[in-house]
Amino acid sequence: MTATDDAPVTGSDALLARLSGLHSTEIDLSLDRTWRLLAALGNPQDALPPTIHIAGTNGKGSTLAMLRAGLEGAGLRVHAYTSPHLVRFHERIYLAGADISEPTLSALLARTLDANGDAPVTFFEATTCAAFAAFAEIPADALLLEVGMGGRMDTTNVIAEPRLTVITPVAMDHQAFLGDTLEAIAGEKAGILKRGVPCVVGRQEEAALEVIEARAARLGVPLLAQGQHWHTWEERGRLVYQDETGLLDLPLPALAGPHQIDNAGIVIAALRALGHDEAACEAAMTGARWPARMQRLRRGPLVEAAPDAEIWLDGGHNAHATRAVAATLDTLPKRPTRLIFALLANRDPEAVLAPLAGRADGLIAVPIPGESAAADPQVLADAARRLGIPAEVATDVATALASIRAETPAARVVICGSLYLAGTVLRDNG
Repeated sequence: MTATDDAPVTGSDALLARLSGLHSTEIDLSLDRTWRLLAALGNPQDALPPTIHIAGTNGKGSTLAMLRAGLEGAGLRVHAYTSPHLVRFHERIYLAGADISEPTLSALLARTLDANGDAPVTFFEATTCAAFAAFAEIPADALLLEVGMGGRMDTTNVIAEPRLTVITPVAMDHQAFLGDTLEAIAGEKAGILKRGVPCVVGRQEEAALEVIEARAARLGVPLLAQGQHWHTWEERGRLVYQDETGLLDLPLPALAGPHQIDNAGIVIAALRALGHDEAACEAAMTGARWPARMQRLRRGPLVEAAPDAEIWLDGGHNAHATRAVAATLDTLPKRPTRLIFALLANRDPEAVLAPLAGRADGLIAVPIPGESAAADPQVLADAARRLGIPAEVATDVATALASIRAETPAARVVICGSLYLAGTVLRDNG
């Protein structure tokens, strides 16, 4: 995600813009450029804190957020690396308790540019290498490292001996880069497995699980898989987790949605594999915050403009993610529901919207501000109508909300379809 036209220009913005121009394509999966730049930076990947490497299609961010809350609840200093960001690039690099500061980020990016010279390198490769330099130099007890795309050829996959790996649910996504079958995509995700290093595996379709299990067997990786080695469920307003050592009775996750029960199970399995106790698991449930994942907006101009509406924000951009949105809506009291929807042009709008058909009483498609790769709102509205969702278009989110308020003041409004759109909304309404 790039800075929007309305965002303040800072030193890091100019440096990030320079980095984005060093390679002709945004995505070019390879580790050759990464290894070269890391060597020029002094190989910081060899001096990182104990690392938990997290891959998967959906749930990576929520899982990381809960793990961070649990580890910090246990008194540890934690680094974290996530992508993309929502409002500011600084969100991607979390250093021992806070997002990276502007002076630190600017100095780090300048150093990375100097080390790289004019050699081709993608934006993600360069910024990940820069993050590794920061993580290696600032002391911490753990690093939570989120894969950018896939796993096997992802820039983050240069960690020789992580402390633990995690694979959240695998689904169809980024087929142009990862393969057009679930098995192929699962193979890419399983590329983060390292010989002898335990891996916690979330709920998977059988085809994906077979691929992960086969690679784990070849590498001697102990698997801790949902449904085999641990189970989790909701019971009487509590979360129950069970593995071979017994039961835990915990608060429900602070993050909204029934799908977070499964994510919470991954987190608890990981914390127990790392030797943490029930107190850390409880902190993971109660302390996690992860914006734009079925987040209820409670302040800002949009809330003020529609005081009787219930406004939610979600950045999910594939069918697996919108199924989670749909499941969350099913748990809420009945209320007229309207979608404000945007999507990148390389996505299939009917596939993304299909889980919401029958749950949405209407949709207004909008562009994504400042995003040239956004889908035409009219194309999105046409896709919604084919699914039986009444649809129209608007120039922006505020205009769409005003239209909804005029017709149904007390509607439940879900702004969804794109993390890029979510970022623009959160900038003013977070």
